[in-house]
Amino acid sequence: MNLPYELRIGLRYTRAGRRARRRNGFISFISGISMLGIALGVMALIVVLSVMNGFVSQVRDRMLSVVSHVEVFAFGDPIDWRQVEREARRNPEVVGAAPYINAQALLTRGDAVRGVLVRGVEPGAEPAVSDIASLVRGQPLAALKDGEFGIVLGGELARALGVSLGEKVTLIAPQGQVTPAGVVPRLKQFTLTGTFDSGHYEYDSALALIHIGDAARLFRIEGPTGVRLKLTDMHRAPEVAAQLAKTLPPNLLVRDWTRQNRSWFAAVQVEKRMMFIILALIVAVAAFNLVSTLVMTVTEKQADIAILRTLGATPSSIMAVFIVQGALIGVLGTLLGVAGGLFIANNLDRIFPTIERIAGFPLIPKDIYFISSLPSDPRASDIVPIAVISIVLSLVATLYPSWRASRVRPAEALRYD
Repeated sequence: MNLPYELRIGLRYTRAGRRARRRNGFISFISGISMLGIALGVMALIVVLSVMNGFVSQVRDRMLSVVSHVEVFAFGDPIDWRQVEREARRNPEVVGAAPYINAQALLTRGDAVRGVLVRGVEPGAEPAVSDIASLVRGQPLAALKDGEFGIVLGGELARALGVSLGEKVTLIAPQGQVTPAGVVPRLKQFTLTGTFDSGHYEYDSALALIHIGDAARLFRIEGPTGVRLKLTDMHRAPEVAAQLAKTLPPNLLVRDWTRQNRSWFAAVQVEKRMMFIILALIVAVAAFNLVSTLVMTVTEKQADIAILRTLGATPSSIMAVFIVQGALIGVLGTLLGVAGGLFIANNLDRIFPTIERIAGFPLIPKDIYFISSLPSDPRASDIVPIAVISIVLSLVATLYPSWRASRVRPAEALRYD
């Protein structure tokens, strides 16, 4: 196949064949460094964004194993949850409902005291709205019986209290009862029937589940204070919540899962955008290293340019030669970066533990980041823009040196050769 001479010369300048190795070896080395810089920038950008995607997805999935897609509640007032369920199920997106009572309390065992979020649940209905029943170790969630005062604790909370299955813990309700001696908190001993580990530290260290009947008696509430709903598509939760708010009684509040941790998700999205901008600047710096590479090539090849001009090459053809060289460096660097980034992102579950073993300590404390491993979720919606931006920046970087090459005057270039 006969390639256009612009492409053949651009390829030759990029790889510097054997005949020209002595003269062009340094130029080819610089081209290789420029290519490597682009590859490393693209690879870093893909890996970091993949980790952030995986981090958000894993935290979200672990969160939704404990919380529901949508909550309908009244502040401390009991509601007719069956009526709310009937109204909610008119929406085709709603596939499950379960009542609950939420309250805050203190949990003690010996000298250990922890503040906890107590959730009174209906064990038979809870699997319809969350996966927590499948996470319980010990007796199943259905073992919580009304009047038997059993309790299920997050694994981190149970370990902090030093309590084992079958042992007693004391739950202290802040709403006290008035006695001749003053206001006395209500105390009740519960038996630990099970523990759960959702992988989300915030809930594993602070959530306690009891039967909804026991919660009503302990906190002096006549019935459920809210209903938890499960949807066919969790991503439509804000839309469904807005629809339910229009059809349910005005005294009820509707909240979807994105609003429960709105500030956290918003902060992660802002951080992801900032990381993209910062790492894209690294790619831009690597791409614009092509300017110095091509300027050096133009300076080195002035005699060759002059000869081509005298043989009839037009300024646009000379410009095309160096655009081809820069484009090849940019495209190859981008492809190497994408390949390397995808390899690392798809094997991070094996690479990261190795780094932790070498370091000798966990790099991601789970009490800070909610997770103990480094997840990865490479997405085409991130990778394609990264590759396009890298190639475009590389092409832009070739314009000035290529224009400068096209302006070389043959007579002046050959004067001293």
